[in-house]
Amino acid sequence: MGEKVVAGQFDLSDRQRYREKLQRCLTGLERLLAEKRFDRPKNLMGLEIELNLVGADGMPKMLNAQVLERIASRDFQTELAMFNLEVNIAPHRLGGRVFDRLAEEIRTSLAYADRKAGEVDAGIAMIGILPTLDRDDLVSSNLSAVDRYALLNEQIVAARGEDFTLDIEGVERLTCTSKSIAPEAACTSVQLHLQVTPDRFADVWNAAQAVTAAQIALGANAPFLFGRELWRESRPPLFQQSTDTRPPELQAQGVRPRTWFGERWVTSAYDLFEENRRYFPALLPICDDEDPLDVLDAGGVPSLSELVLHNGTVYRWNRPVYDIADGVPHLRVENRVLPAGPTVTDVIANAAFYYGVVRALAEEPRPVWTRLPFEAAAANFEAACRHGIDARFEWPRRGRLGGTVEVDAAVLVRDELLPLAEAGLDAWGVEPADRDLYLGVIEERCRRRVNGASWQAATFHRALEAGMSREAALAATTRRYVELMREGEPVHLWPVGLPEPVPLS
Repeated sequence: MGEKVVAGQFDLSDRQRYREKLQRCLTGLERLLAEKRFDRPKNLMGLEIELNLVGADGMPKMLNAQVLERIASRDFQTELAMFNLEVNIAPHRLGGRVFDRLAEEIRTSLAYADRKAGEVDAGIAMIGILPTLDRDDLVSSNLSAVDRYALLNEQIVAARGEDFTLDIEGVERLTCTSKSIAPEAACTSVQLHLQVTPDRFADVWNAAQAVTAAQIALGANAPFLFGRELWRESRPPLFQQSTDTRPPELQAQGVRPRTWFGERWVTSAYDLFEENRRYFPALLPICDDEDPLDVLDAGGVPSLSELVLHNGTVYRWNRPVYDIADGVPHLRVENRVLPAGPTVTDVIANAAFYYGVVRALAEEPRPVWTRLPFEAAAANFEAACRHGIDARFEWPRRGRLGGTVEVDAAVLVRDELLPLAEAGLDAWGVEPADRDLYLGVIEERCRRRVNGASWQAATFHRALEAGMSREAALAATTRRYVELMREGEPVHLWPVGLPEPVPLS
């Protein structure tokens, strides 16, 4: 988002000019779609993982600049706060043993990063929210020293005009305020990209929206924030509230939040970019010198810089992406819903499930989104965030009867979505060994009703029962989590609780 961003002030004319330029970008996108200028199918997928830096005590370490300097790889980048990093995995073609290759690449990259972090007494942790984070860790002075983060924080704070309020009620309730967007940095996720043609975009995006709830139910890994046990996946409410430019009065009027699930099924990628322009004021009204329509008239491919920058400040859980590779424009669906971790195997299993089930659902003759109200899909998403693997969903009834029925999330995945994911991976040309290994991980999570969130909560409560304070229990849970993450067995095989201390001889 905004590589050209430099700290600066904006005036009224900047915002007016940006709005006009954004409309020209939309017109340019419309022309590109009409002229069928987009890249042909390449079955390309990509992956990004956000990471935490922790010390041997399980506490966050504000050292990303020092760690990145030692890693010295363009695959690793800063993220919002000083205890965050992000690793970007090069695009891969779906097919063959792609998931095993991905797993090996990620393990190699993370092991290298972990060794380099060790040089400054830190380590890598893949987890949705680090349980040991304290409110004092998430302040503006701990934001990464990058101009675009400082400017984004400044503009969101200015748009809101008052402190941010965090109010999340789950197992326990958290209420507090923040003077900056820094609490957003607690959320570390996995982003899955899929390049699609314009003709297939709407079907893939709608399918991704429909299964977002199932992804969260299976993969929830963020039950704690600031010492409180909240939702099984607390990232979505935290992300929404920590970036919310709406004071209470605008919320009461029904103004849409910048972090949102959406409100309708779509018919084109254009629908989403047009919604962005219509509903959301510019946070970073930075204009490029390029006129997209002049570039199109000359036979070129416009960068649509303003459209891309604006899209980067609207935080959809399934985001449309416009990009150019080798001079040819393409579209991607970016799935942003999954938390990081717990292990590389779990991350790849989540990815295999997503790419398989989305392809199968997108190609169904009676698509799920024609039978499921959008409001039900949004309610399923919230239920999954609250309850994780124990959530219940509204889902289209099987057979010809029509209508919807309430169903247990784990049962839905095991009985209906896993067979679809299997068929989808077969359609991509993924080898059966890869398919069965990683979908088998998903099946075992459903059978045992275990994911990262359930393991964290159970282990934390065991530590409390053993007489630890809350702070000590959260730290011990985090240390044990990192230990098991490094060992690499998927989370459904992790023993609950802390290891027994070895008696001194």
